[in-house]
Amino acid sequence: MNWFTRVRNSLGFAPEKKNTTEKDLWIKCPSCQEMLFVQEYEDNLSVCPKCEHHGRIGADARLGLLLDPGFEVLPLPKVTEDPLQFKDTKKYTDRLKAARAANPHEDAFVVGSGTIDTRPAVVGVQDFSFMGGSMGMAVGQAFCEGAQKAIDRRCAYVVVTAAGGARMQEGILSLMQMPRATVMTRRLKNAGLPYIVVLTDPTTGGVTASYAMLGDIHIAEPGALIGFAGQRVIQDTIREQLPEGFQRAEYLHKHGMVDMVVPRWELKATLAQVLDYLQPVKAA
Repeated sequence: MNWFTRVRNSLGFAPEKKNTTEKDLWIKCPSCQEMLFVQEYEDNLSVCPKCEHHGRIGADARLGLLLDPGFEVLPLPKVTEDPLQFKDTKKYTDRLKAARAANPHEDAFVVGSGTIDTRPAVVGVQDFSFMGGSMGMAVGQAFCEGAQKAIDRRCAYVVVTAAGGARMQEGILSLMQMPRATVMTRRLKNAGLPYIVVLTDPTTGGVTASYAMLGDIHIAEPGALIGFAGQRVIQDTIREQLPEGFQRAEYLHKHGMVDMVVPRWELKATLAQVLDYLQPVKAA
């Protein structure tokens, strides 16, 4: 307590109460640094109305954006938690508890089953807010069960990726999810069912090295970071300066790694159109 506070309290002056609100009313765009009214930002699908920077959104918001009302959310599969009893600065179990307390779902991959503009589809969404969307056993199992649900329904499987890569706390068990997911994409192909990937910011590491780049069609949101290793690692390895915009959606589209770059508000209509091409409804 400083001298001014002691004098003020001795004279009987009560400190002024600060006006507080339940949540912040303003948010700063990470791209153009413009201050935005939160309600306006959320109404615009978390896209900056000034520079059109696409912010990150949660799994529930993404499912609500892509699927028609009335879709079913599949239960998260049960897997062995903390199989390696991993501990760094914190126990892995404590990190899981903290992530679950801050998020509506038990892990980073959520699957919804329903329709996209009346076209049957199963949609799997990776949520970056849950431990960076990292791919662990629960994520791998949820991905596989989503693919199986699409096979059972004889419909398309759409996966929205957002991840920092494999979950290091699960070691080799995390890396094993890469071939498991790859097998399920092959089963979808053998069944003649579309597998479509929507790449959002960021999609990196083991996720990019597996199911994120195995789709029949790859759609990316504007400005999304998409790659395996980080730019600094690549530059230090090849000892060359990387071109401007390297690993961004537009650069990958220009060089044939992504089929199209689609703004968030056009995603649902675009997916419906793609589904008409890949799995047309047969006339009765």
